[in-house]
Amino acid sequence: MSARERRQGDAVGAQLRKGLTSQQLATLETMQQFGWVLQFVRRPLFQPPIPVVFDRKRERYAVVEADGTINENPGFRIRS
Repeated sequence: MSARERRQGDAVGAQLRKGLTSQQLATLETMQQFGWVLQFVRRPLFQPPIPVVFDRKRERYAVVEADGTINENPGFRIRS
């Protein structure tokens, strides 16, 4: 990975984290140490952002709630 690609990845990661609570950010940092990746953030109108993380094998996903808890059954499905 080149330095340019790394900078672009950092910028995308920063944009994804924008607007998340401090509890969500702390949980995301911990989950990344265990191989989970912040894949995208749902941003429904007039509601707080919903970060969606995947395990390293992309077999499981979870939502990090506003209070930092992990919800593995968020009530929606991810399209493949």
